[in-house]
Amino acid sequence: MKDISRNLTMLTDFYELTMANGYFLTEMKDKTVYFDAFYRSNPDKGGYAIAAGLEQIVQYIKDLTFSDEDIAYLRSKNIFSENFLDYLKDFRFSGDIWAIPEGTVVFPGEPLLTVKANAIEAQFIETYVLLMLNHQSLIATKASRIVRAASGRTVSEFGSRRAHGADAAILGARAAYIGGVNGTACVIADQVYGVPATGTMAHSWVQMFDTEYQAFETYCRIYPNSVTLLVDTYNVLKSGVPNAIKAFDTVLKPLGITKCAIRIDSGDIAYLSKKARKMLDDAGWTECKIVASNSLDEHIITSLISQGAQVDVFGVGESLITSRSAPVFGGVYKLVAVENNSTVEPKIKLSENVAKVTTPHFKRVYRLYSNESGMAEADLICVYDETVQDGADASIELFDPEAVWKRKTLTDFTARELQVPIFKNGELVYVLPRIEQIRENCKYHLSSMWDSVLRFYEPHTYYVDLSQKLWEIKRDLINKNRNNTL
Repeated sequence: MKDISRNLTMLTDFYELTMANGYFLTEMKDKTVYFDAFYRSNPDKGGYAIAAGLEQIVQYIKDLTFSDEDIAYLRSKNIFSENFLDYLKDFRFSGDIWAIPEGTVVFPGEPLLTVKANAIEAQFIETYVLLMLNHQSLIATKASRIVRAASGRTVSEFGSRRAHGADAAILGARAAYIGGVNGTACVIADQVYGVPATGTMAHSWVQMFDTEYQAFETYCRIYPNSVTLLVDTYNVLKSGVPNAIKAFDTVLKPLGITKCAIRIDSGDIAYLSKKARKMLDDAGWTECKIVASNSLDEHIITSLISQGAQVDVFGVGESLITSRSAPVFGGVYKLVAVENNSTVEPKIKLSENVAKVTTPHFKRVYRLYSNESGMAEADLICVYDETVQDGADASIELFDPEAVWKRKTLTDFTARELQVPIFKNGELVYVLPRIEQIRENCKYHLSSMWDSVLRFYEPHTYYVDLSQKLWEIKRDLINKNRNNTL
């Protein structure tokens, strides 16, 4: 597995360094703390999200080291102590990390990643952890929605030139593949991550030739086994499709090749695809696929299919690579506990905005599956020292943490812990899966969710509940701290 090697240690917010210096000077650098990375609401008012970005976080943690140039830069700011700068010369991450594997369906409020480390290390990695989780989870989620809208038809990611920079294009293509797209136009995403690269021609190819037919015929001769002709440079139905058929007849038919495609990149896709399909079928090119592009998203694709559009492949660009309709994932990284005399002491952040009140403590997250249906019924967040008893005779009462009178009893279920160990004492203990395995993990988790959770409009709110013990700890901390003005 290849990766782009760069020292990204200084890709951090400046306050991470000022706080680290402060911890160092106040003898807090060795205090063990716990942080959770989580998000508060699903993109596009959807019912779920897809976790992604862990592989890049792992690489970052492994490579985390300050160069002489980094330390010289920090010294030039004239605010950091020399002892702290000396400390950074041998800086390495030495803590523990647990995370939910990439491709897993996740929900607001549950920790996607948990860090246990000394205060400096845990605080310093915040920016990069959130950067990766926020961006790739956002794009993987958008891709999943678009793929679901396509209802089994092929989807390819076409958005590199509209992405917010090079990394957004490359890692966006990776995340989109995790979310279910079939390929990308971004070549380096194939070279680095194994996302299948595909592509055909631009309108400029057609314009370079004296006639549209000459452009098509030439392309067929060069690429007879992978022909897709762009038919909307001049007029889709009056010239594009007829010239494509003529080129297919002239070049492909004598070779016995029946697989080919045309692409429509403008106009009324539903109308044009239906007319083009009839023209192709009448000419005997029944295996010719029709590709559609042009500012598509999940809602437009759903509408096209409902109109009977004859589209086999959707190319989706800017709406996917930028998640244009919901461009921010909103993940946060919050302190949830500290260790005092080997005792884990929960910490909470309060706010007048209820959604910003954090869930304290070092936690575990379980997904509860019905043994009868095999479907996921709820997620349960517990204190780290709790276990969930499952099985045919098991019974558990779940309740809404915000409306505790809303309760239901789940019986005959299997509980599976979502987070897995990633780093232990600074050493990587997790085997990074291949991207195809991550993609299959995503398919598996989506298949275990009820359609009501996955629908685009007014999705069912999936249960993410707290254990009774954790809920009581949170309640008691709120009561203890709400009037604390010291």
